[in-house]
Amino acid sequence: MNLVDLVLTVCVLANPANCRTEHLYFESRGSLVQCMALAPAEIAKWSEGHPALKVVRWTCLFPGKGQEI
Repeated sequence: MNLVDLVLTVCVLANPANCRTEHLYFESRGSLVQCMALAPAEIAKWSEGHPALKVVRWTCLFPGKGQEI
């Protein structure tokens, strides 16, 4: 199975200078363009479970070789 990495930069709502990176992995549907099209729904689902955090940017990448998932 090929995976794609949806990389989110998220910040704490109470302290916007406190940010970190989160990775969401899901099955690739062929291209990064497909990931970008599917990302808003995945981000919305993730955000529902993390109400104290705000997604400030995101991108899609193919996981690098040897990267642990």
